[in-house]
Amino acid sequence: MLQQTQVSRVVEFYGRFLRTFPTLERIAAAPARKVMESWEGLGYYARARNLHTLSRTVRDTHNGELPSDIASLRELPGVGAYTAGAVASFAFERRAALVDTNVARVIARVFAPRLNPKRSRDLSRIWTLAESLLPRTGKATWAHNQALMELGALVCTARIKRCGVCPVSTLCKSVE
Repeated sequence: MLQQTQVSRVVEFYGRFLRTFPTLERIAAAPARKVMESWEGLGYYARARNLHTLSRTVRDTHNGELPSDIASLRELPGVGAYTAGAVASFAFERRAALVDTNVARVIARVFAPRLNPKRSRDLSRIWTLAESLLPRTGKATWAHNQALMELGALVCTARIKRCGVCPVSTLCKSVE
C-alpha cells in the first residue's frame, strides 16, 4: 500500500483492508473484484492487482508461505528490489538493503554527493553503497534500515538539510 503513497494516506485504508483480508490466503481466495473494491479510494490499482496475483502465487507455488530470501521475493508479481529488501529485512530479519527516495538521498549526501539518485547508473551505485553499509546480522539490519528511512524523512529532507541535529554530520560530505 505504501508504494508511491504517503503513510498518512495509507493509515485510513490499512485497518479496513486488514479486517477484510487478514491473511494472504484470504486475499488469494477472494475474487479480484472484491480486492479492487476494498482498495477503492487509495488509487494506483496495479498494487491491488499485484497483491491479489502475488497472494495466489504464494498460495499455489510456495505452500502459502511468503518466501524470506531476496531472490524468491523478487520473482513474485509486483515485487522489486525495494519491496524485496523491505520484506526480507523487516519481516524476516534478513540482512538486506532497501533504498527508497529518502535513503538514496541520505546515502548520496553523506558518502557520494556527486551521485544523483535520479540517474539509474548512480542509483545502482547507491544500492551498492547501501549493501556495503549493512550491519553483519539481520536483527541489526532492521534498525539500520529504519534509521536510514527516518533520517531521510525527518532530518536530511529533500528541501531542508538539518545538519545541526544530524547524527551522522561528522561523516557527511555534504554537511552545511
